[in-house]
Amino acid sequence: MADSVELPSRLGILPFRNKVLLPGAIIRIRCMTPSSVKLVEQELWQREEKGLIGILPVRDAAESTVVGSVLYPSNGAVAESGDRSLKNQSGTSDSQKLDGKNQQGVIHWHNRGVAARALHLSRGVEKPSGRVTYTVVLEGLCRFSVQELSARGTFYTARISPLDMTKAEMEHVEQDPDFIALARQFKASAMELISVLEQKQKTGGRTKVLLEAVPIHKLADIFVASFEISFEEQLFMLDSVDLKVRLSKATELVDRHLESIRVAEKITQKVEGQLSKSQREFLLRQQMRAIKEELGDNDDDEDDMAALERKMQSAGMPSNIWKHAQKELRRLKKMQPQQPGYNSSHVYLELLADLPWQKVSEEHELNLRAAKERLDHDHYGLVKVKQRIIEYLAVRKLKPDARGPVLCFVGPPGVGKTSLASSIAAALGRKFIRISLGGVKDEADIRGHRRTYIGSMPGRLIDGLKRVGVCNPVMLLDEIDKTGSDVRGDPAAALLEVLDPEQNRAFNDHYLNVPFDLSKVVFVATANRVQPIPPPLLDRMEVIELPGYTPEEKLKIAMQHLMPRVLDQHGLSSELLQVPEAIVKLVIHRYSREAGVRNLERNLAALARAAAVKVAEQDHAVSLCKDMHQLSSPILEGRLAEGAEVEMEVIPMGVNNHELSNVLRLTYPLVVDEAMLENVLGPPRFDDGEAAERVATPGVAVGLVWTAYGGEVQFVEATAMLGKGDLRLTGQLGDVIKESAEIALTWVRARATFLKLAVDGKINLMEGRDIHIHFPAGAVPKDGPSAGVTLVTSLVSLFSQRKVRADTAMTGEMTLRGLVLPVGGVKDKILAAHRFGIKRVILPERNLKDLIEVPSAVLANLEIIFAKRMEDVLEQAFEGGCPSRQQSKL
Repeated sequence: MADSVELPSRLGILPFRNKVLLPGAIIRIRCMTPSSVKLVEQELWQREEKGLIGILPVRDAAESTVVGSVLYPSNGAVAESGDRSLKNQSGTSDSQKLDGKNQQGVIHWHNRGVAARALHLSRGVEKPSGRVTYTVVLEGLCRFSVQELSARGTFYTARISPLDMTKAEMEHVEQDPDFIALARQFKASAMELISVLEQKQKTGGRTKVLLEAVPIHKLADIFVASFEISFEEQLFMLDSVDLKVRLSKATELVDRHLESIRVAEKITQKVEGQLSKSQREFLLRQQMRAIKEELGDNDDDEDDMAALERKMQSAGMPSNIWKHAQKELRRLKKMQPQQPGYNSSHVYLELLADLPWQKVSEEHELNLRAAKERLDHDHYGLVKVKQRIIEYLAVRKLKPDARGPVLCFVGPPGVGKTSLASSIAAALGRKFIRISLGGVKDEADIRGHRRTYIGSMPGRLIDGLKRVGVCNPVMLLDEIDKTGSDVRGDPAAALLEVLDPEQNRAFNDHYLNVPFDLSKVVFVATANRVQPIPPPLLDRMEVIELPGYTPEEKLKIAMQHLMPRVLDQHGLSSELLQVPEAIVKLVIHRYSREAGVRNLERNLAALARAAAVKVAEQDHAVSLCKDMHQLSSPILEGRLAEGAEVEMEVIPMGVNNHELSNVLRLTYPLVVDEAMLENVLGPPRFDDGEAAERVATPGVAVGLVWTAYGGEVQFVEATAMLGKGDLRLTGQLGDVIKESAEIALTWVRARATFLKLAVDGKINLMEGRDIHIHFPAGAVPKDGPSAGVTLVTSLVSLFSQRKVRADTAMTGEMTLRGLVLPVGGVKDKILAAHRFGIKRVILPERNLKDLIEVPSAVLANLEIIFAKRMEDVLEQAFEGGCPSRQQSKL
């Protein structure tokens, strides 16, 4: 051979899956498996420049066609069969795993390979695993044939024999006329390919030097190695030891590659020609328009059409949508304005032109410190919620195109859900748009109406994007739990596509009828309750619960946020009206015990209106007294002579005009006191002594419930009367709470002897009497299992004729065996108890983990008692302990 390489009798084998390394080709690989790392370390790293390895192609058993011979590594024999394929099903070494794949799979080993040397070798260590890896740049040298394949440790070695021709054989072949003709044809094709590539890439003629400097048999391998060809053709080139066969195949591949380049150039020229045609038509239309303007034959309709077309061209539509819009525009140009459908088509095209296909908000660099300060300025408390928003913004800062979650703020009214979404938009520097979904029952409100209907219009999402003018706003889907469904469809089902980042890249509005990319929109949803939201829709959102505010938080919010806003809205200032903190506390405790702060703001606004009336009246009175000195006495005398009535003010002697003004003017600022508070807001709506009054008689217990408006205190009343042993339930109750009442009565009857409610179990508690259980506030629907312990306590109080502690409230579900099970909404319920003035709260023992969400200031003012069984609840609900223990002492 021309540049002979001395090959050892045995080589370490590195398998290449479905790939061939040809002589003269260079490839970069990364060795990560133990077998390949061991091979490179022993055969290349330790031997440095003298190291050689063998690259042997392997094929999966799934490949249908096998070209060339294959090997049995177990016995080392080279198999030459009819279809030249055998299967290796033995061995579990890393070489057969081939980078960890197909550990037990059937692998075909080719019996011919290429010896390779390392041009570059680097060693690395992965962290934190500490695994050693090698990055190797290999150069193919010469072909060899495998005589025997055997395993050495974790990798394979092979006994080989060289296949390339000797120098004498090469000189003999080069004199062959057929070889000379093939070489001339190959060089001509290669020269043409190089010329085309250099012209296309505008490079120099350095590649042509290879045709003269490199031997022809090496050129064939080098050229073919740079082409994208199939594995079968690569194996054919590897097996082509005969130079004439190799040159013939290489010439065929070069010609095929050259033809593909020519076809691509032809397509490119055709596309460029079409663009030139469009530009020529545009120039002609501009010239025609100028001629009409000179002749005075300009048509307003054509001006509108041209303006619409220019507007569409500047809209930045994607290519497929632009083609659709052009088709609609051509159809519109052929129509007369009087034709049916002209206006609808014109409005449709205007919508396409107005939509922000590519226009985005100019986002400033996210400053997390400034965003945190903005959230603290706009919202008091809500530490965990604000922390989650900061985390969301931090991810946006590190990866602006990240597919963030859809945040869903769930909480009672008036806790700041909508304003939080607005703060997110301000922190991101994006425009904000709110879409109300409350009461939406038509799927067309989301997807739009089809254009075949009269009065059709796009959905609320597309219409909102048109109004906001950018394709990446922060879009608030308000009241997402208030959607309904009827014969017109289910809006919640349509929202599944909107809130799915995998689908909303091509949101299809029925009116628009072309896909619109919603992936750049930051969606934020709000809801009062989670239960009405369908599970598939809820799965697409990250729920963040906003509980109600504590009285202390309400006080801070009122003084820092509500009072300045109320004064500004009513034209007042702190110099004219002052509401002390003590008065605000009274407003909170006596007039607004809701979870949010809206009712608190209304009460403060009522005080501001009352103050505004006094200020306005006083300003009018002062202006009259200032003008009184300008009236002349002759006019007064004339009016009196005519018998007219004149309003007069009795003024003490010696009081001048300046002193008169000070007498009539009120003393500012006007400070609200308790008397003015009751005069404006009326008698207190809530009383701290209500619980003591309600539980003054046996049979009444205090429970805690959760509603869409936050936690609430719920009284449960029970009474007995003569009857037939029936149980009656009132208060607009659901099925679950009715079952809880039956379970409670059954448990009390079963434990009557233990509770000392019956003597030796001989007396039936229900004999000769009926039990009536009532939940006050009968206009409000009630349901759920958390009233179980309250019902039992009420019944035990009734039968034992002992009063329940007025400072204790409870919640928890109970079983028929008396176990107290955990319930939800613990944080809201504890906040409700705190607002109501309750001092002790009984909770299920398994709800201990939920206390981490309750503010520490609230827990400091409450005694939390945990119960595992119903007996524990009764022990804490009554003064002196459980009725059984008390009566046993007596």
